Parts: sequence; C-alpha cells; structure tokens
Amino acid sequence: MTKRLVRTQDDRMVGGVCGGLARYFDVDPVLVRLAFVLFTLAGGAGPLIYLVLLILMPLDTSAEE
Repeated sequence: MTKRLVRTQDDRMVGGVCGGLARYFDVDPVLVRLAFVLFTLAGGAGPLIYLVLLILMPLDTSAEE
C-alpha cells in the first residue's frame, strides 16, 4: 500500500494536519505539533504553514484500518 499525505479524521485536534503528517512520516503526532509550536514561536510561520497544509491536504476518507 502506498503512503498518501492526507489529513486524519481519527487523530486530530484542529484540522488533522499534524496527525496526517505524523502518520506519513511515521513519527509521534505530539512531535509534529511541537514543531508547529516552535515554528510559531521562532518566527510566526507555524500558523501560515498549517493553514496552507489545511487547504492543500485532502481529508482521509478511507475506512479506519
């Protein structure tokens, strides 16, 4: 099965972007969320990157595995 970069429905806090990135890169979602917080505190790019990914990443419509 090929990996797809999609927003998750089951591991989401806001839009499922961090959960989708974590699943794609096979890391803990908490680490991805912390990275977004650090990007926000370091220069303010976190919310902009999140918004762009929220728009570009499709929602996972497949059944739960």
